[in-house]
Amino acid sequence: MDGGHSAAVDDYVKAVYKLVESEGTATTSRIALRLGLSASSVSGMARKLADLGLVEHRPYAGLTLTEAGRRHALSMLRRHRLIETFLVQELGYGWDEVQDEAEVLEHYVSDTFLARIDAKLGHPRVDPHGDPIPDVEGRTVEQEACVLSLLEPGTTGLLVRVDEEDPAVLRHLKERGFGLGTEVRMRGRHPFGGSFIVSLGGDTDEHLLGPELAAAMWVAGGDQVR
Repeated sequence: MDGGHSAAVDDYVKAVYKLVESEGTATTSRIALRLGLSASSVSGMARKLADLGLVEHRPYAGLTLTEAGRRHALSMLRRHRLIETFLVQELGYGWDEVQDEAEVLEHYVSDTFLARIDAKLGHPRVDPHGDPIPDVEGRTVEQEACVLSLLEPGTTGLLVRVDEEDPAVLRHLKERGFGLGTEVRMRGRHPFGGSFIVSLGGDTDEHLLGPELAAAMWVAGGDQVR
């Protein structure tokens, strides 16, 4: 596979990329939480990544990817998201079942095999969770969308991305009818920073979404533009 780095290095650069994308920064504590590791382990790996020329690490400022690190992260995201899409579209996996499988496979499939998957799937632009799939040059096509938590009460949007990897959370959403393309209507929010209240399509049943989950769900179209 491309790059010749260890699986641990692959996972770290992906974690840094995703944290910077979603939170604007990638501190050692946030990386440790995301990967389920100790802060001391992350600090040690941060030094290794810097030696490899993949990150810049400034004390108290977190990690930032170098251009080489960014290219490697995008390459790994391409692998992961294409494999997830293949598992769902060709092998019948659910969107809550693919994370662990893809985490293993992404480190071992060849570039040729990955190119065959891409061609077989018709060069998809997004994976089963709506995450953009980088092309071979690392480019992605981003669609106009906003996080669900920004919807005004009474407005709607189509669910286009769920930035969540926990299988239990994805299974919970699936069981309640949430999926890509589902119309979501914002009903309101409980006071003092409480849960968001939403309904699906023309359904009158209400669903409660915590602030963190609502901020990980992206909607587009409809009348969501603010």
